[in-house]
Parts: sequence; structure tokens; C-alpha cells
Amino acid sequence: MQFGFIGVGLMGGPVARNLIRAGKKVLVYDLSKEAVERTLAAGSTGVAAPSLKDLAGCEIIFTSLPLPQHVHAVVLGEQGLYRLLGKGTTHIELSTIDPGSANKMRDEAAKYGIGYIQCTLGKTPAHAEKAEEPMFIGGDESLYQQHEDLFKTIGIPNFVGTIDAACAVKLISNMIGMTNLAVLAEGIRVGDAAGLDQNVLLGLLADTGARSFQMDVRGSWIAAGDFKPRFGLDLALKDVRLGLEMARAWNLNLKAMEATLERYREASEAGFGKEDCNAVYKVIAK
Repeated sequence: MQFGFIGVGLMGGPVARNLIRAGKKVLVYDLSKEAVERTLAAGSTGVAAPSLKDLAGCEIIFTSLPLPQHVHAVVLGEQGLYRLLGKGTTHIELSTIDPGSANKMRDEAAKYGIGYIQCTLGKTPAHAEKAEEPMFIGGDESLYQQHEDLFKTIGIPNFVGTIDAACAVKLISNMIGMTNLAVLAEGIRVGDAAGLDQNVLLGLLADTGARSFQMDVRGSWIAAGDFKPRFGLDLALKDVRLGLEMARAWNLNLKAMEATLERYREASEAGFGKEDCNAVYKVIAK
């Protein structure tokens, strides 16, 4: 079986390498030559695809791209990949995108006899590299079952039902996580005003209801002045924005998360977009 993989950056690269390590034949396409070379180094069954047209004969295509419009540009339209792929091909979409964009691709794929699976990735590139990435999978259940062993090769599959659900789990996770982080940053600033050492404050809060994943992971980074990008602030902004667009489409008014969106937008506009998302701390008034 011939696989195609479009987008082998931070998240897509590890998944593609897992396919290659498993001995799958994979045609790899990315605009970054370095990303392609890093992926092909995983084994001998990976080959660089000079252009998207070279993926036309693939039976399963993965996409992992930054934004919904990037995926749409690749697969839809007059020059889109769907027009090149054969009937019976499966498109597995890994990007963090909104349900509307995913459903649009599912509907368009069906016109060409192509199966569509939304497989949103739940954690970090490090988890993905070890095939320990939680995957939230939605779409036609029989199509998922057909490829279940493949998913177990590249991560930890969780079939959640609909495409809406597959998109929503990751967006909900990131909206909650980034809101927690913004509130943590504000709390640390209050501690600064009270004259509390940040590490002492974090230690005291760890045994209270204020404790969270973000406190455990990013609290010490804030205290150390460490804003190296693990999950970039602009990516966090993108995910919160997509999540809120999803919620508004479902007539939900999420006031706390709307405030979070404005906080991350402020931090991005202040020039901290390429730093870790914990750099939201920097725009909270001292």
C-alpha cells in the first residue's frame, strides 16, 4: 500500500516517521526541504515527492498543516488533490481545524469517492514521536475500523464518533488549557504585587484548588523567565480563535474564553507570538 504525507512539520513529521519506521511506503511532501530530509532519515521506505501531483497514486493520504485554509488549498478546487486521487482513496486529516472546515472536506471528498477521516492529535510532538499521541478520530465508523490497525501503529486511537466531535475535543482542550494559563499568569502577577517569591507562591498553590496542568508545567517556566517555544503563543491564539468560532456557530457565548482570546491577541500584537504561550504573562500589567 502506498501512503502519501503532506506536511511533516512539528506534528506531522513524527507521525510520518512512525509510518516509515513501521515499514510503510510513504511519499513525503513539504515545502521545507529540511523537514522532508528529517523525516526520510527515519528509514528506507520514505521517498520525497517533488510535487503534489506525484501523490496521485497513493491509496491513503495524510495531511498535517497549520490552518484550515492551508488544507483546503491542497485538497480542494480546480488544482486540488481530490481531483487527482483515485476512487476508494482515504484522506486522513491530522490538523487542528474547526468542524465546518472538516465537514466541507468530507462532503467534497465524497463527490470523488474518497473517504474522509478527521484524526485530531491531542498532545505534543514528543508524544507523537513515540507513537503515544492520543488521536481523536471521527467520521464513518466502518472506514475507521478498516484502518484501525494503522492508527494503532502511529498513536493511541480514540474513536469519538462524528467529525464535529473529533475537531471539538482538541479545541476544547486548548481553550481550557490556555484559559487556565492566562488565569495562572494573572495570579502570579497578583503574587508579585504582594511581594511573594514566584516559586514559593507556586509551591503553596500546589496544595490548593488553584493547581492545574499549566501550573505544574508552565508555572516554573514563568518563574524562571523561560519563554522558549514549546507550544507557540500564536498557535495557542489560533486554536482559541478556532474554538470560539466553533462555539459561536453553535450559538454558545463563552465569556471567559472570549476574554482569554483577547489576552492572547494582545500578547501576539506585542511581539510575543513566537515565544511559548506562557509569554501571555508578559502583557499582564505589573
